[in-house]
Amino acid sequence: MDYQDIKTELSENILTITLNRPDRLNAFTLRMKDEMVDALAEADSNDDIRAVIVTGAGKVFCAGMEMEPEGGGHLFGYDDAEGMEPPLETIRDSGGELSLAIYNCRKPVIAAINGAAVGVGITMTLPMDIRLVATNSKIGFVFTQRGVTPEACSSWFLPRVVGIQKALEWVISGDIFMAEEGEEAGLFHSVHDKDEVVEVARCIARKLIAKSSPVAVALAKQMLWRNPNFSHPAEAHVVESKMIYWSNEFWDGKDGFTAFLEKRPPRFDTSLADVPKQFDFWEAPPIK
Repeated sequence: MDYQDIKTELSENILTITLNRPDRLNAFTLRMKDEMVDALAEADSNDDIRAVIVTGAGKVFCAGMEMEPEGGGHLFGYDDAEGMEPPLETIRDSGGELSLAIYNCRKPVIAAINGAAVGVGITMTLPMDIRLVATNSKIGFVFTQRGVTPEACSSWFLPRVVGIQKALEWVISGDIFMAEEGEEAGLFHSVHDKDEVVEVARCIARKLIAKSSPVAVALAKQMLWRNPNFSHPAEAHVVESKMIYWSNEFWDGKDGFTAFLEKRPPRFDTSLADVPKQFDFWEAPPIK
């Protein structure tokens, strides 16, 4: 795609996606959603991309939904919706579409939050694997103060990230809080000077991919997000038993232990294209 609301840069096997509407404080648009989903799909399928960083251009990360859509139209894109039960395709939450794209991306995704992140500006980061934030950044799950409910699958992600008590406090009040409170609650990995956030994110990305198998990372990431939802640890045991067998016999594990014994770098040359994206024990429900 010819991107307009984001820009991308690939360097050192790290794809940086920058929200690129600084004159509008990187307010989220339907175009931005489409472009980010496309970029994430490319990251997922391209073996040259090992990790993804998401940041914002200018002085903030994302001020939330664009309140004045280009060309007019409904704020959330619900121009064709009527009545209490319109078809879901006419009322798809754009933030949720992005969150699911991040969740389904098999590469590590790091948020380098370089300033204020409000509404969808913060909920879009919840499916990301690590969140860094600039000091003194203002953060807010402000939906109740606008008379609407949380979106971007945040009612699923936020309690898993910070626990139900803190999630309820932030969401019910809709109040703005500072980055440092978010760090204390576990929303953020760490707080850094604004000018250092992206570089710290790159350092973490380089560390994550330096010695690891892309296939093992992709599978482990899915296991940690999905397996805690099982009702019994035996279900996780089944998944882990199959995964360690498959990865050792057919994928990058074929050389991993041999290389360790021979005291040489392993050859991790399995393409993610050769690994299933979906397994029967993680079957995704239909969107309906």
